[in-house]
Amino acid sequence: MNKHDPWEPLKQFTAARIAMGRAGSSIPVSNLLQFNVAHAHARDAVYSVLDREVLVEGLEQSGLPLLQVHSQARNRQEYLQRPDLGRLLDERSLEILNQHAGTPCDVSLVVADGLSARAVNAHAVAVLEVLTAMLQAAGHTLAPVCLATQARVALADPLAHALHARLSIILIGERPGLSAADSLGAYITYAPRPGLTDESRNCISNIRPQGLPYQPAAHRIFYLVQEALRRGLSGVGLKDNSLNQDSLEP
Repeated sequence: MNKHDPWEPLKQFTAARIAMGRAGSSIPVSNLLQFNVAHAHARDAVYSVLDREVLVEGLEQSGLPLLQVHSQARNRQEYLQRPDLGRLLDERSLEILNQHAGTPCDVSLVVADGLSARAVNAHAVAVLEVLTAMLQAAGHTLAPVCLATQARVALADPLAHALHARLSIILIGERPGLSAADSLGAYITYAPRPGLTDESRNCISNIRPQGLPYQPAAHRIFYLVQEALRRGLSGVGLKDNSLNQDSLEP
């Protein structure tokens, strides 16, 4: 009997749980313990909080004004039980945005905790540093950067609308899985306004060193921004053909 497992070489290409083997009718104890650890990390990520001091310091290096806003979800428990409240800005945040709403601009940038503040703490500043440089080099006007708490993806819609932005980009902590608890997502929406749904957005997922690294992620976001502004759309009508481009540099 050939004891060679053809699945074994595939482990180098994925963090997914494959070729684990078995112990009787179950999986080996070592794999079970690893699963339990990964599950604990995922649960911890959902309840992680933004490192405001580090994030504010890093985001201010962009040279853009920084605004801190909050959804209508008052705490984490309410955020998890009422996803609708995470999509709406509270009254104080609307006042702040109205005070800083100036002339129309091209892009609104949002950094939000989402379902893994841990991912935002680890990756958001590095991605935004590359991305803002590319957007500014291309001549795009930028709204103040917003740091949002207890936020869902759709919170970027009323936020960008209040700032008179043609397009919104939100960097947000993704739902943690058993392979990664620190995955950052980017969502791009053209003509953001309250009431939009997910088919209006483009998503770039799994931004982290072990997934999609910062530089390629920023390049793909930039490509979608350029195409969205040029064609006047985003979402299901806009495809990511960035890998077919010779260069994504502005």
